[in-house]
Amino acid sequence: MKIITKTLTSAELKQLAAALFGNMVKAVVDVEKEIIAVDAELHSDLEALLLENESKQNNLWGINLYPELSGKDFVEFDSMINMRPSQGNSSRSVNDEKTRQKIYEIVAKRIIA
Repeated sequence: MKIITKTLTSAELKQLAAALFGNMVKAVVDVEKEIIAVDAELHSDLEALLLENESKQNNLWGINLYPELSGKDFVEFDSMINMRPSQGNSSRSVNDEKTRQKIYEIVAKRIIA
């Protein structure tokens, strides 16, 4: 597991995918700090790593990254950690469009094609 505070190349992302799931990397994005934790079997492990590094729970969103895909298909909003009725998010997705857009922007900033 690691926290991306600078950048990760698409080649590095492909290596992470191949080592664990084959075509996908689980990630958790901190929308306030604009950082991404990657490379674990569970989103909850990445969430715990970020919480240990002073992230706040309500800023963390789980996603899946598909290095072989591009555009909006590159990011999948699907994680159990996203189920937060208290924040108005009652699904595994990210329902708020502004939050989704912010996640896309952070991913584009941190992962270099």
